[in-house]
Amino acid sequence: MQTTSLHINGEEHTLKADSRTTLLDALRNHLGLTGSKKGCDHGQCGACTVMVNGRRINSCLTLACMHDGDEIVTIEGLGAPEELSSLQAAFVAHDAFQCGYCTPGQICSAMGMIEEAQTGWPSYVSETLDDLKELSDEEISERMSGNLCRCAAYPNIVRAIRQIAKETE
Repeated sequence: MQTTSLHINGEEHTLKADSRTTLLDALRNHLGLTGSKKGCDHGQCGACTVMVNGRRINSCLTLACMHDGDEIVTIEGLGAPEELSSLQAAFVAHDAFQCGYCTPGQICSAMGMIEEAQTGWPSYVSETLDDLKELSDEEISERMSGNLCRCAAYPNIVRAIRQIAKETE
């Protein structure tokens, strides 16, 4: 058993688990944070996306013990039902979810991609490598391509993200 100190959503958690435990399994099975979903368990769907030290990652592809002392934010740390974050509220307003299974990963990934764009990280479809003016639908779609929605709510997801990206420019 490995002891790992995880800072999750502003709280310290001590985890005693096998060193092969993924961050996703630690969050869901050991700490009761079930917002992040296990979709494919291969890093292909994005349902498990969380923020680690301000960057989005697939929590199914990393071991919990690798994040000793890291700052982790899950969907539970972004808002509460009575006080949604602006991104969560935009997803509701734009009907950007249907079954809701992928929504936590979509929202965490959107948070990360908005930050990446604001700090000037280009994507494959960026017209220039510097001076990213605004996020087009094509730019948002490309940056969110690692997050799948089997219900096909993509147009609504893009609208919700675009709204928040414009508000935070």
